[in-house]
Amino acid sequence: MSTHMDTDGRTGAGVSWGEVAAAEPDLARTAEERFAAYTHHVLATLRQDGSPRTTGLEVRFLDGELWFGMMPRSMALDLRRDPRFSLQANPGEGTTMGGGDVRIAGRAVEVPEDDTETRARYAEEVEPPEPFHLFRTEVTEVVRTYVEDEKYLVVQVWKPGAPVRTLRRT
Repeated sequence: MSTHMDTDGRTGAGVSWGEVAAAEPDLARTAEERFAAYTHHVLATLRQDGSPRTTGLEVRFLDGELWFGMMPRSMALDLRRDPRFSLQANPGEGTTMGGGDVRIAGRAVEVPEDDTETRARYAEEVEPPEPFHLFRTEVTEVVRTYVEDEKYLVVQVWKPGAPVRTLRRT
């Protein structure tokens, strides 16, 4: 686990996806299944003026990391300026949201172009259009929301260094 300074001056811990999976394997597996169910998901970043921006994005869970591959000059510029993000799994059709709603928040760390080994491993697996920006993530929160027994709204919240906190509402 590493500690990083947010752009707003707060210190917080972000971890690799592998560390999430080691700490909470069931939640991590559920999150990966939700993201695998659809190709495109919603990424939120912050513009230069601080206002939010969202876009559709493909993500990959590879080698214990959650990766964002992006086209040149896209929202990658937002992440270079302010690495904080929120990612929401595609909810799918209708209102069933099989497996629940899953969101992941954290910081995106760009893989530099001179890290040719990492970029080549990613490109071999994903085959992105060239050129591309590549970011690995440092996860600060995973949230799953789902309905249980058609009666309870269940919210599971995980943050590094703490167990999953589960809230049930009727």
